[in-house]
Amino acid sequence: MNISVFGIGYVGCVSLGCLAADGHNIIGVDSNHSKVDLINSGKPTVIEKNIDEKILAGVSEKRIIAVEDFFYAVKETEISIICVGTPIGKDGKLDLSHVFKVAEQIGDALKFKNTFHIISVRSSIPPGTISLVESIISKRANKNIDEDFSVLANPEFLREGTAVNDYYNPPYTLIGGKSNLAKKKLAEVYKNVNGEIVFTDSVIAELIKFANNSFHALKVSFANEIGNICSGYNIDSSKFMEIFLKDTKLNISENYLKPGFAYGGSCLPKDLKALESMAEELNIKTPLISGISKSNETHIELAFHLVKSIKKKNVGIAGITFKEGTDDVRNSPYISLVKKLLDKKYSVKIFDPNIRLENVIGANKDFLFKELPIISDYLINSIDRLIEESDVIVLANSKLISTEQILKHNNKIFIDLVRIDEVMRSKDNYIGLSW
Repeated sequence: MNISVFGIGYVGCVSLGCLAADGHNIIGVDSNHSKVDLINSGKPTVIEKNIDEKILAGVSEKRIIAVEDFFYAVKETEISIICVGTPIGKDGKLDLSHVFKVAEQIGDALKFKNTFHIISVRSSIPPGTISLVESIISKRANKNIDEDFSVLANPEFLREGTAVNDYYNPPYTLIGGKSNLAKKKLAEVYKNVNGEIVFTDSVIAELIKFANNSFHALKVSFANEIGNICSGYNIDSSKFMEIFLKDTKLNISENYLKPGFAYGGSCLPKDLKALESMAEELNIKTPLISGISKSNETHIELAFHLVKSIKKKNVGIAGITFKEGTDDVRNSPYISLVKKLLDKKYSVKIFDPNIRLENVIGANKDFLFKELPIISDYLINSIDRLIEESDVIVLANSKLISTEQILKHNNKIFIDLVRIDEVMRSKDNYIGLSW
């Protein structure tokens, strides 16, 4: 294919070399004359393993040229890839001016082009940017979105030092946008790239890299804080983490990485607090670990404010144990939510088939009556009664209320904390906590 790459810095230079090596004809576009000259002399604009030979080969085989003329680049290609920088500005937000400038240039060039053109944005951009780029190009070119051109979010996952290898071996290739035709066409560019090609909408594709990199930063910080605690106990942190990483069921897996409600129970809160105390005794600061419980409390607050926003005072809670399949209410986040509602004079009813007061014993009983001394006033014996007596029903257990019941009671508001059914998201009387 004939492809133009706007921005021939780090990502753009690697893209030039790899795309040309895969047999495509590439025009690099940059306003920096020095970068253009470097590429045209067969030299990369960055220091990166294995890129030198790819740039040299591409230029020698006349598969790579670099220009400052964006009109020419768009006219001679069918796909334009935007790789310009989006640095953090003084306000802490991404500076998208370079992306918008390129969008204007592409729009101006497309005004004089009659064939369908695909624009792939590889730059790091926040959700909603693709729509802005579409609008800019459409207005400048006087063209129709997804009829005359299509803009796709196509984030890169390159790491400095291993970028060429990362280009060919990404975790997946993500292409987001509305036009299926454009997405399939762009996917052909990556036929020599390993891994799955994932099609999605633009906003997911725009956000994913920020989530990925934030998670990577989170992992680094967590490992460092654990390492510091290990050091305080004269434990070899490398050996410790070798054992930690052997758990691929819970530690290194998809478990606990699906949006839902806050954590609770007898283990997580207790052991987290114990670890914080160990660090304090060792005089070791652990801001990440110490912030976990604050984040959890914030999530409970979010649920409370969601209920509050409905402006109805009769609230039913469907499920109160800290998770499904147990009668354990210790440190249940749902009890925390109930207490917040009661403090604000809400009328609260609770149904949970696993909680029968005559069967609650031991530490479980102690916690329940300590937190809710008159729990018997709130418990009722059927889900139908809970729905009937409530204006707002909070779903804290996915097994207690069916989608049919929600559809039947369209005069009630259902707030879902456990993601009961994807189908319900479009219903007017259904609200998901984080979805």
